[in-house]
Amino acid sequence: MKLKQFIDAAAGRKKADVVFRNGKIINVFTGEVLENSLALKDGRILGYGAYEGEREIDLNGAYIAPGFIDAHVHLESSLTTPENFASLVVPRGTTTVIADPHEIANVCGLDGIRYMIEATENLPLDCHFMLPSCVPATSFENSGAILEAEDLAELIDKERVLGLGEMMDYPSVINAAEPVLKKLRLARDRDMPIDGHSPMVERKELNAYCGAGVKTDHECSTPEEMRARLRRGMYVLIREGSAARNLAGLISGITAANIRHCAFCTDDKQPEDILKDGHISHNIRESVKLGLDPVWAIQMATLNAAECYKLKGKGAIAPGYDADLVILEDLKNFKVLEVYKSGILVARDGKDLTKREQNPGLAVRDTVKIRTIKPEDFVLSLESDVVRVIRIQPHSLVTENVVRKVERDGDGNFTRNPNLDILKMAVVERHSGNSHIGMGLVENYRLKGGAVACHSSWNAGDRTVQTENQP
Repeated sequence: MKLKQFIDAAAGRKKADVVFRNGKIINVFTGEVLENSLALKDGRILGYGAYEGEREIDLNGAYIAPGFIDAHVHLESSLTTPENFASLVVPRGTTTVIADPHEIANVCGLDGIRYMIEATENLPLDCHFMLPSCVPATSFENSGAILEAEDLAELIDKERVLGLGEMMDYPSVINAAEPVLKKLRLARDRDMPIDGHSPMVERKELNAYCGAGVKTDHECSTPEEMRARLRRGMYVLIREGSAARNLAGLISGITAANIRHCAFCTDDKQPEDILKDGHISHNIRESVKLGLDPVWAIQMATLNAAECYKLKGKGAIAPGYDADLVILEDLKNFKVLEVYKSGILVARDGKDLTKREQNPGLAVRDTVKIRTIKPEDFVLSLESDVVRVIRIQPHSLVTENVVRKVERDGDGNFTRNPNLDILKMAVVERHSGNSHIGMGLVENYRLKGGAVACHSSWNAGDRTVQTENQP
């Protein structure tokens, strides 16, 4: 019956639920901007044309775009719950995300993934999941859980699970290690996408990695890396997040021939940056500032991501597609005026108009297990005053291995020279309660005094940079 009602409304025999008038419609299939009315029925798009609606909305010349899609994100990195994450990004035009919960899985295993799936039900944000492929990321890391192919098989067929998350252990893929091959087969046997993570992998090794079934990569930092992956049929997800910002370095690599295999992602973006700059809307805006055609930018943020992950009915404004719509003031600043999810207004002027209850998340609480840490635990003994140092590169996850001359005290322990930007760094394991500590030196952090402590769930543990008179 609903199909007949939809066809009758699309053919104009019945009224539409909603008709937008005086709008400019972004057609991501043809690259056109169409000045026409747009009709909706039962949360889906009827089409363009002279429709009558039960409700009619005058857009006064505003632009209508498909809802934006974040092609790769770790919801946990927003440092908030999935419910609150939705309240941040939906008012900024994001209506769908492809989430990889590997951070919470590294702490809580399958319970963490189940929590993320349950907490994202009934949100005004479609959350699809790629199952974490590397928990832990490598055999050298400590984690709160280990997920093998047999574990992932418990969730691979669940609704909203799309495939296998970023394969960070690319050496094991390239060397055909059997535990990794089992995970790849889990997705390949179901014709599911596999996300990649292969910084600086090239030539035959990249052929092996791509040929194993890896479909995407969000770790490109140069146009050359980008082209190498596009030539092999991969999708490149151009990342602009809080820590890693690759958009400016990659935008010149986009051409009319390869754009359909390019999409946007944030990977990790924190609330203050989302509030200040936007979410995928920021990627679009910055791309246009750097010279990309506005409609191309919107296509990357919508249709390309939808096709990459086989999201039926997403990513375009066309008959039968879901009515996930973003109303934009213009195609320069991309200010989001309103957001519609399945034809329902869910955000206006940057404000979330929906209400929801928080999932208590009992299975993912109280996970930090750490012993008492003493000052002497942070003493760094050096055999020589010439040492290897980790040099940070701004807005990049790639670091340099450099050699520097540092100062030591009478016992041969590292001591900070205020004239050198070299600081002590400690990684404290937080899963077992043993709290093993790894020590090293970091350069280009640019901290002048005091100390910084941060908690990271997905790797070895708590990271602390010690300076000044701190031990």
